[in-house]
Amino acid sequence: MVERYVMSIDQGTNSTRCILFDHGGRLVSVAQREHHQYYPRPGWVEHDALEIWRNLQRVVPEALSNAGVGTADVAAVGIANQRETTVLWDRRTGVPLGRAIVWQDTRTAPLVEELRNRTGEDFFLDRCSLAPATYFSAPRIRWLFDHVDGLERRAGDGDVLFGTMESWLIWNLTGGAAGGLHITDATNASRTMLMNIRTLTWDEGLLEFFGVPRAMLPQIRSSADHYGDARSVLPGVRISAALGDQQAALFGQTGFSPGEAKCTYGTGSFLLLNTGTKVVRSRHGLLTTVAYKIGDEPAVYALEGSIAVTGSLVQWFRDRLGLISSAPEIETLARTVEDNGGCYIVPAFSGLFAPHWRSDARGVIVGLTSYITKGHLARAVLEATGWQTREVVDAMNADSSVALKELKVDGGMTADNLLMQFLADVLDVPVVRPMVAETVSLGAAYAAGLAVGYWPDLEVLRRNWHRAAQWLPDMDPERRESEYDNWQRAVERSLGWIESPRSPGEGRQDRGTR
Repeated sequence: MVERYVMSIDQGTNSTRCILFDHGGRLVSVAQREHHQYYPRPGWVEHDALEIWRNLQRVVPEALSNAGVGTADVAAVGIANQRETTVLWDRRTGVPLGRAIVWQDTRTAPLVEELRNRTGEDFFLDRCSLAPATYFSAPRIRWLFDHVDGLERRAGDGDVLFGTMESWLIWNLTGGAAGGLHITDATNASRTMLMNIRTLTWDEGLLEFFGVPRAMLPQIRSSADHYGDARSVLPGVRISAALGDQQAALFGQTGFSPGEAKCTYGTGSFLLLNTGTKVVRSRHGLLTTVAYKIGDEPAVYALEGSIAVTGSLVQWFRDRLGLISSAPEIETLARTVEDNGGCYIVPAFSGLFAPHWRSDARGVIVGLTSYITKGHLARAVLEATGWQTREVVDAMNADSSVALKELKVDGGMTADNLLMQFLADVLDVPVVRPMVAETVSLGAAYAAGLAVGYWPDLEVLRRNWHRAAQWLPDMDPERRESEYDNWQRAVERSLGWIESPRSPGEGRQDRGTR
């Protein structure tokens, strides 16, 4: 019998990737293209949704060609995506109404503060389990309505569609303006501030509060379900899964049981802890989110610690400072010194996410002396990821009845052995990396394959998981706590830099919507 494969499309913050997996969960073929990052004003981050769609049209045939197969050999396709990034487009033409506003973008900070003051956080926590933050989609929709002439009226008339990236891609794959499916899944919908976390439906109270018309919203579906067949790029192939990228990584790490956790190290880093079918409200700065929903089965939930800047700090060190020419070089440079020399970098480029949630924070470098070299700075860059993870794990241990015993890791930064050892040292638990590090893509493939019967159940997927590497703690406890104290003092110095957040360029603007 001819081997068939499951395809995964990982639409990430920096690139769009297409990977084919076989029945053993092994990577068969991969193709990837980066897209441009736009920074039009301080705190603003944007993407061109059409560029991302064009990149998808290129990477899919490339991945098939590299494997020497055609669309007939693809059993199903699943999509993982950067989550809160917000796209609005014209229902009739399929043209985006301006650039997509990326999850890192902080332009909504004044609006978020106003929302919090108007109702208090419990109004939101009771419905969507999310406190107001610049991170989420609903404040971005409201901001666009307030700043783009005629947009709110057109949305109310049914001419404008909203989606996160998986909605945008599925709509285009299934026909676009000629009948494309406008859908999302429960994991992505849970990041909008518009979905009721318990009923998994759009919440009337939240829609009314933000002034978002239901007509512009996608249908909410399960994470693994046969949505429809592709008409473009992959004609006839079943589209059967969509998950936010971090939920996809938890799925790819086979974190199917309560208490299992993973952390993905990419542009930002995201630690998810499976809490089962219970909605657990965090008291220590974490987010409650939908982990996944398989077909008609009950939704599974998770606590999440979101760190905005980790891999992107390495990119900044490379591209903005020019101290290395490629990301892997940072480990070599960091190994030229024994420690950080007393230097700490807090990368609050877009404020601080979990567990602080401070949009008024900005990046700082503390402890500079004439002794500091670029090697010390390189080590401080890597250590910033470790200390931010420690803050999130401490919060997760405080919220959970069981302390973390092991951390499964994935993503591009796990190739840095110095960083992985530092993580084990500061967390004081083993850090484990699987054979397939691209667990975001694997999770989307697993969900898609389950939906069409390519894999029969979760236990088969568990048997596919194999350990590739492990790092064990090897740091003196006194040193660990002393340096953690230094890190926390550095964080304190990053706070309050933006005393009264104001959106640059007050007033309305024309984004080509008329």
